[in-house]
Amino acid sequence: MVYIYLQIKFLDVQALINVFVVLLTIILMECFSWFIHKYLFHGPLWFMHKSHHEQSKSFFEWNDLFAFIFAGISLFLMYIDKENLGVKFSVGLGISLYGMIYFVVHDWFVHRRFKAFKSNNSYLRAVRKAHKIHHKNMGKKNGKAFGLLFVRKKVTN
Repeated sequence: MVYIYLQIKFLDVQALINVFVVLLTIILMECFSWFIHKYLFHGPLWFMHKSHHEQSKSFFEWNDLFAFIFAGISLFLMYIDKENLGVKFSVGLGISLYGMIYFVVHDWFVHRRFKAFKSNNSYLRAVRKAHKIHHKNMGKKNGKAFGLLFVRKKVTN
């Protein structure tokens, strides 16, 4: 009886840890995305990212390859920990969920690659405004507002 109780308690604690890891990964992915956007995408990986700052000639851009890279990392982490559903799986799930959030907010809402919804929500308007400020600069240098979900007030005022 005690053994079953301890197993249930352990599963509850492990589930809470996994939820925490997923949520922390989503937050850290936004921070990591800001960093790689500013220092890699607008740096040595500009040759791929510049397609996102130019008028698109097709539905897909070279920049979309980054989504496949992150999806691959996410799927790999979930696959190697599929038996345990531990930290690696949770990190992979967090990366995947961040990717879905990014897709909906960035591609669907901000850039309107799919014309499905509009919103007058003040937070989403701030996200769109910050991203438009980022896209005012069409070049590799002197960019602003490299993040997506964390919007600085001074950028949108």
